[in-house]
Amino acid sequence: MKPVLLIDFGSTYTKLTAVDVEGERILGTASAYTTVQTDINDGLALGRRRLEEQTGPLEFAECYACSSAAGGLRMVTSGLVPELTGEAARLASLGAGAKVVGVYAFQLTEDDLEDIRRLRPDIFLLVGGTDGGNTECILHNAGMLATMEPQFPVVVAGNRTAARQCQRILKGWEVYVCPNVMPKFGVLQIEPTQKQIREIFLSRIIQAKGLSRATALLSDILMPTPSAVLLATELLARGCEGERGIGDLIAVDVGGATTDVYSMADGMPEQMNTVYKGLPEPFSKRTVEGDIGMRYSVYGIVEAAGVQRVSQLSGLPEKRVEELVAYLREHTDRLPDGDKELEALDQALASLAVETAVARHAGTMEETYTMMGQTFVQTGKDLTRVRQIVVTGGSLIHTKNTVDIAKFALYSPAQPMSLRPRQADVWVDRSYILAAMGLLSSRYPQAALRMMKKELEQHGYSE
Repeated sequence: MKPVLLIDFGSTYTKLTAVDVEGERILGTASAYTTVQTDINDGLALGRRRLEEQTGPLEFAECYACSSAAGGLRMVTSGLVPELTGEAARLASLGAGAKVVGVYAFQLTEDDLEDIRRLRPDIFLLVGGTDGGNTECILHNAGMLATMEPQFPVVVAGNRTAARQCQRILKGWEVYVCPNVMPKFGVLQIEPTQKQIREIFLSRIIQAKGLSRATALLSDILMPTPSAVLLATELLARGCEGERGIGDLIAVDVGGATTDVYSMADGMPEQMNTVYKGLPEPFSKRTVEGDIGMRYSVYGIVEAAGVQRVSQLSGLPEKRVEELVAYLREHTDRLPDGDKELEALDQALASLAVETAVARHAGTMEETYTMMGQTFVQTGKDLTRVRQIVVTGGSLIHTKNTVDIAKFALYSPAQPMSLRPRQADVWVDRSYILAAMGLLSSRYPQAALRMMKKELEQHGYSE
């Protein structure tokens, strides 16, 4: 037996998973409150004691970790045109596991700088212009940032003609130059920037979050938790040498403050009478809905769906829905615990969180007419052919109605132009292992994939 310890330092809970790599099995899982405000080792030690109650004393051969503690990796991006370089910057940031807290287009203003100071990002991504194209915007924005006190690293990934000049303008700042995220019109090149963002996370952000106190235990890997989940879902979809994946999928993680959606699919048009509009999106895509969450962002669910819809799904009067939603926003740690009203409301809220987040993540279709006749314009990914949905998050895994909630990710006649999956099997991450398997996949991809296929609870579409 070769035991390996995998740790996810979450904003609220530190989750531990012990695995036997040689036996390809989960030995045990445990969690404890993340004590990032004092000493993160306190929560980690408690989690290890709880884990040992299941597994007995273990001598771990290796230990890897990911983290979203203290708010995760907060990014601000600026680009030239919102639909092009700005969108490329956003895709690069989200794919690196960051939480994008600000997106700016065109030239930064003094008011923008005030917003950036207030947002207090961990990293600033400065892009703009294709290679050989516009340099005025990115140089202006570098100059505007230079008027601030250096507070955060800046990654320059715009027009290569201006990149080094931006670095000189930002003298005194911690600056990293990467290849342009959009070197040619409509062409994405985001992987080098994503790699640089993760490296900054390792060298600087971990220390700032107080996680350096726990690194003595680690063998090597430390990355943002969303990066680990992205790795896990991509491995699950694509497979690896010696083990097949399950095919194209979407994954939905409904949390208390945000809802993350991952898609592993090409998503490009297949019909001859469909044209694609905008940037082609990466096979591995992640989005974060910062206004959609079960507690801290519960009002966002109600605003997106409408109180009438929440009332309809929960079976509760609209007034009672409003009262309970206000209560949950003030008591973010409150769980239903057998309260029938809260159980009904939580199921309705989780269903609508899934529906809203996946609808925003998926592409859309627009019907138009040209001289050649009827034509469809697709924006974003076409996920209608995806046949697998993976779900996780407390509100989905701690209920018997997980599959019913997950099916809100599917196509609905009420939104006929939304390109969500038509039908799909549901895989439930009941034991919170996705992030752990993403960590493990960096060293042992076959074992990680086989454990996911074995441990994730599968439900057929017809169930």
